[in-house]
Amino acid sequence: MRFFPAVASAVLGLSVAASTLAADLIPVDDSYTISQRYARYKDQYAGISWPVSEFQSGQTVLFDRLYKTVGERELHVDVFLPLAERRTGQGIVLVHGGGWRSGGKSHFYALANRLAQRGYAVLLPEFRLSPEAPYPAGLIDVNDAIVWAKSQAADFGFDRDKLAIGGASSGGQMAALLAYTADTPLFKSTPTDDTKVSALIDIDGVLDFTTPLALQFENAAGDKSAAGLWLGGAMERVPDRWREASAAQHAGPQSPPTLVISSGIPRFTAGREIVETKLKAQGIRYRYARFENAPHDIWLFDPWFSQIVDQIDGFLTEK
Repeated sequence: MRFFPAVASAVLGLSVAASTLAADLIPVDDSYTISQRYARYKDQYAGISWPVSEFQSGQTVLFDRLYKTVGERELHVDVFLPLAERRTGQGIVLVHGGGWRSGGKSHFYALANRLAQRGYAVLLPEFRLSPEAPYPAGLIDVNDAIVWAKSQAADFGFDRDKLAIGGASSGGQMAALLAYTADTPLFKSTPTDDTKVSALIDIDGVLDFTTPLALQFENAAGDKSAAGLWLGGAMERVPDRWREASAAQHAGPQSPPTLVISSGIPRFTAGREIVETKLKAQGIRYRYARFENAPHDIWLFDPWFSQIVDQIDGFLTEK
C-alpha cells in the first residue's frame, strides 16, 4: 500500500506538519498493473501481445478534467474524442477494474483511444477505491461523473441521451449496478440526478454476488476478500449490502440494452443467466459474447482486445 498527497500543499520541499500531511494522504493500492498481468500470462497464452495505440491527426485527448471535489479531494476524468467528421453522437463512460481497491483510469487508455477512432466520445473517470472510501463511495462518484458528462455533451460532441456505461471486472460490476439502478435514488448525490444510460457493456464483471458461484470466490476470504473489503464485511455479516450491490437484483423493465463480454471464466460473470432471463422477458436487447482459452484481463491484450472493440462497436451501432 502506498500513500500519495491529496493536495498541492504536500508537494516535495514544502514544510508541512506531519499531522497535517498525514490527513492529506490518500491510500493507494498499486498491486494491480498491466505489466504484472502480462508477465503472468505471456508464457500461458500463445500470441498474447500489447495492443498498439496510435493517435490520428486532429484527434483530441483531454486529461484530468475536474468533475467533482470531496472536501479537498479532487476527482478527474480523461476524455478521448473522435475526429469531428467521424462522430457517431454516442458517448461511453468506462469504469476501470482492479478489485474495487486498485487499478486506474489509464488502464483503459488503449480501449478508449481505439473506440474514439471509431467515432465515440469516451470518458474515463477516476473514483474513490476501497482503501480510501468503501462502498458506496465509488458508485456515487461514477454517477456524478455521468451527470458531469451529460452537462458537457455539447462540448464533447455527443448526444446526452446517447451515453453508455461500460467497465471491466470490478468496473463491469459497478457499471452494471449503476445502469440497472438509474431509475432509483441509489448511489446518487441528489435523488433527481439524471444518470440514465443508453446501453451497458459489462466485460467480465460479476452480476450477482449472492449466487453460489460468486460466493465461492468473492466471499472465500470473508471480511478480507476484495468484495468484503469494499462492501464492509463478508456476506454473512452484511447480507443486505451484498444483495443491494448485485446488479441482477435490480434488472427489470427500466434496464438498458446490455452486452456481456466474458473471458470464458464463469466466476467473473456470475449471475449472467439471471440478468439474461429478466431482460429477455422484458424484450430488452441483450447480447452475450464469450471467449475461450482467454485470461481474465481480455480488455488489456490482443488478440482479445481488438475483438472487444469490434463487439462494442457492433452492439452500439446495432438497431
